[in-house]
Amino acid sequence: MGYLPRTVDVELDELMPHAAAIAIDGPKGVGKTGTASRRSTTTWFLDDPSQREVAEADPTLSSPPAGTLLLDEWQRLPQVWDSVRRQVDAGAPPGRFLLTGSATPSDAQGTHSGAGRILSLRMRPMALHERGAVNPTVSLRALLDGSHAVAGHSELGVQDYARAIASSGLPGLMDAPDRLRRPLLDSYLQRVIDRDLPDMGVEVRRPETLRRWLAAYAAASSTSTSYSRLLDTTTGGDGRQPAKTTTISYRDHLTRLWLLDPVPGWIPANNAISRLQQAPKHQLADPALALRLLDLSAETLLNSAGAHLAGPLFESLVTLGVRVAAQAAEAKVFHLRSNGGEREVDLVVEGVDGQIVGIEVKLAQSVTDSDVRHLRWLREKLPDRVVDLVVITTGNTAYRRRDGIAVVPLALLGA
Repeated sequence: MGYLPRTVDVELDELMPHAAAIAIDGPKGVGKTGTASRRSTTTWFLDDPSQREVAEADPTLSSPPAGTLLLDEWQRLPQVWDSVRRQVDAGAPPGRFLLTGSATPSDAQGTHSGAGRILSLRMRPMALHERGAVNPTVSLRALLDGSHAVAGHSELGVQDYARAIASSGLPGLMDAPDRLRRPLLDSYLQRVIDRDLPDMGVEVRRPETLRRWLAAYAAASSTSTSYSRLLDTTTGGDGRQPAKTTTISYRDHLTRLWLLDPVPGWIPANNAISRLQQAPKHQLADPALALRLLDLSAETLLNSAGAHLAGPLFESLVTLGVRVAAQAAEAKVFHLRSNGGEREVDLVVEGVDGQIVGIEVKLAQSVTDSDVRHLRWLREKLPDRVVDLVVITTGNTAYRRRDGIAVVPLALLGA
């Protein structure tokens, strides 16, 4: 498969002429190296012992020629972070350093944060709008800027979205046959347990317990289920439940591997809305990983065996796309839920100037007044900040309702 342009490419185009050092962070397999290497003059692969030795022998990073030096998997040699920082302080030119990493190293506490010197960009699995199946016609950036243009048509239906969930946003897996992709995703998860966590100094004494916890987390996708309830569902057939401290360690280290990607609860500045829940909404980095942890396929997701998870995992796919697009627009993504659950907005996108786009996700082709009642409530509460309201669906046509709320098929939403 040839290189498919990523939304983060747009960010790099904007930032590299100004920033001396940019770190691209994200889970393994999302394409960080492929994207960064297209922009580098020299690459040091620090997961290669021989190249790591070269970097160790050159703590000032003075030997590479002029141009952009890519330090791939920098966490394997955390001291290069400080070396880059010192070079930036010494006047390194724009675009001099790119760093890619798939984990925050356990001994990074000894390094400087890099604040003000090294710019961090998050790279996630490929969103639907990046996969080349459909040309998006509705821009999230434009919605944040106040554009009301909403139009376009897509032939994708619910079966296509189920396949998009199963196919994964990892570039190396998207075009693989199902028979190959499934064991590759299983191997990806197993490597996290067997290799990646131990490499971080985490002893996984009972791998089956961690696997059950991950499956419980996957089953809670797109919900704010408490971690104590996740712990309850992790109890094994022998009745044994892992210690709370053990599962907290799982959560923290899996987050450092960028495998967990929870959506924080939204508390607006100068809060005009009281009693909001701050608990995060659970999401894995890629909804395909959730599907594999639950032993489901695109087909079973749409029948009685997996129908109860079709909506949450469709929301996971939507969330991935919204986050990728929002980052390029310098926006942040949250969810909103009142403490009692009376009010809930699936996603709240907050722009750099405080403007808000509220988003509901609906696994259906049509939208009713009942589906938009929480969006209307949000607009009533924050009329000066809400610039647009959107329902993301599995329908075919993008349009605006009479109340001004946009209805947009997921395939048509882009950056």
